[in-house]
Amino acid sequence: METRHYHLLGIGGTAMGSLAGLLRAAGHRVTGSDENVYPPMSDQLLALGISYQEGYRPENLEPRPDVVVVGNAISRGNPELEHLLDERIPYTSAAAVLKEEFLRGRRVIAVSGTHGKTTTTSLIAWALDGAGLNPSFLIGGVAENFGSSFRLTDSDWFVIEADEYDTAYFDKGPKMWHYLPWVGVVTNIEFDHADIFRDEAAYCWAFSRFINLIPGSGRLVAGWDSPAVRELAAGSFATVESFGYTGEADGGWGQAAEPRWSAADVRQGSELRFLVRHDGAPWGEVATPLAGAFNVRNCLAALAAAHAAGAEPDPVRQALRSFRSVRRRLEERGTERGVTVIDDFAHHPTAVRETIAAVRTKYPGRRVIAVFEPRSYTAQRREFQADYQAALAMADAVVLGGMFHPERYDAATGMNPAELIAAWTAAGLLAFHSAVVEEIVARVVKDARPGDVVLVMSNGAFGGIHGKLLSALAD
Repeated sequence: METRHYHLLGIGGTAMGSLAGLLRAAGHRVTGSDENVYPPMSDQLLALGISYQEGYRPENLEPRPDVVVVGNAISRGNPELEHLLDERIPYTSAAAVLKEEFLRGRRVIAVSGTHGKTTTTSLIAWALDGAGLNPSFLIGGVAENFGSSFRLTDSDWFVIEADEYDTAYFDKGPKMWHYLPWVGVVTNIEFDHADIFRDEAAYCWAFSRFINLIPGSGRLVAGWDSPAVRELAAGSFATVESFGYTGEADGGWGQAAEPRWSAADVRQGSELRFLVRHDGAPWGEVATPLAGAFNVRNCLAALAAAHAAGAEPDPVRQALRSFRSVRRRLEERGTERGVTVIDDFAHHPTAVRETIAAVRTKYPGRRVIAVFEPRSYTAQRREFQADYQAALAMADAVVLGGMFHPERYDAATGMNPAELIAAWTAAGLLAFHSAVVEEIVARVVKDARPGDVVLVMSNGAFGGIHGKLLSALAD
């Protein structure tokens, strides 16, 4: 194998940091650059011994790399990007490198969908590992069972999280179109990423093309509780392995008739337990440390994908029971003064709603303080404000952080925090808004009492608020 020097622009992103690890494992030289790199990827890069530069500068491309991988957060005007274009250094996207270096020729299980991708990808990788299939994987988060977001093996199987976000500034198609799925998982579809897709129809069309990439000999694992997925699955050339939640209190998703994989008798205690049926026949009981209706669906998707890969049921059940989740997915960061602080990546209104519901089932009878940072494009758009108002109102108290680049929005397009605070207060909730992390910490510490659960939701670092909360509570 020819070894190369790959330089990654935006190496601190979850996918880019994982790609850096895969390239290093394949024997290549890897360098990179980024701004504001934070855990868990900063920790992973440090552990791998992969050096990167803070900040973008032309001199970061000395000595001249063989290939520069341009992350999808990099845009024209970036000084490193402008330099590589001027110097005609070869460049490509992360998705293209993954496709040609690692996926082509393997049996790829690609996990797509609006919600649940990271957890489902991790579940599948752990289940296949338990079944002795030794898969390679790339996950959009650090899987705690593996202690990593990636692994490279000589197995025929590769499990990858398939994101619908665009690929690079020069390739505006979704990353998932590059991933050569043999098993394609679509967990659910609900309009997101309004900065990339003009409307819901365009968003659904991206998934229809992903489904169209699955060969006839492959499998489509389709979330049957999602009407959009059911509609698109009708066009699949591959056999459809549908899955759906058929228990009580399904979290508001609605039910669809006769999925091939279904759950019943769902019970939540220290473990999440439910009975599984496959094609109408009992398959067995599942027990897992996960919580919430959305994780019932994630487990069913993993079971269907593992079945498609030929994994035996017993080791798959054992894997689900020993699953330790993913960093930043209902991750307990610590407890001080009887107050538990949880970190979660939720940012879409449905994910916020489902996450709060899961916390309520896992910590019954405890007061929930939801601390939400509206950081994503969806979270900051006015058309989603009513959905966030309803979702966050499921908590007992709401703390709303500052918007990310609020100058990008005006009164017609942006979320209005004052309106949200007024609505929650009128509904009898404690509600507070500040763009200053230290003010948020002070308010939460003032209001929190023993037994409370502080649920912090953000798809960014949120100014290191989790550690600051625990430190302030400990004082």
